[in-house]
Amino acid sequence: MSTPSQTVGPFLSIGLPWEDGPDVVAIDEPGAIWIRGTVFDGEGEPVPDALVETWQADAEGRFDHPDDPRDAKSRDFRGFGRCPTDERGAYGIRTVVPGALPGQAPHIDVSVLARGLLSRVVTRIYFEDVDSDGDPVLAVVPAERRHTLIAKRTEDGYRFDVRLQGDGETVFFDL
Repeated sequence: MSTPSQTVGPFLSIGLPWEDGPDVVAIDEPGAIWIRGTVFDGEGEPVPDALVETWQADAEGRFDHPDDPRDAKSRDFRGFGRCPTDERGAYGIRTVVPGALPGQAPHIDVSVLARGLLSRVVTRIYFEDVDSDGDPVLAVVPAERRHTLIAKRTEDGYRFDVRLQGDGETVFFDL
């Protein structure tokens, strides 16, 4: 049995956010978009003290990491974003749509930390208007649940809500 002291959050996020945390790219980056959404709990209520982290390739499908042998990156591209949810459970990450990786569709990896969780949960964001056919990870997700991984186009980017439990629960991956 878990006790509240054994779960992450709500206090875990104190000190973790930083000023440019939500900015994966510079404000003037060509093609910059917003990924916005809300984190919901099992009752469908917004979670005001969660933390959303993202990790992704740049628009050319390259990582800003020494293990990526292609060793080229976009100007001011960090590849990593972190945003705490506000009092309405909302978050926003300024980024670019990533390019395809070898053998994988364009996607953004996402970790969510929130109260009541024993550890972070991990999921992916795919894009409704970007071809994801043949992605090996998306292919193993039951067809009736894939929609929980697909971000919807908005005026300034995409919307991706995270449902931690209950109806429409987001698909999370066991790492």
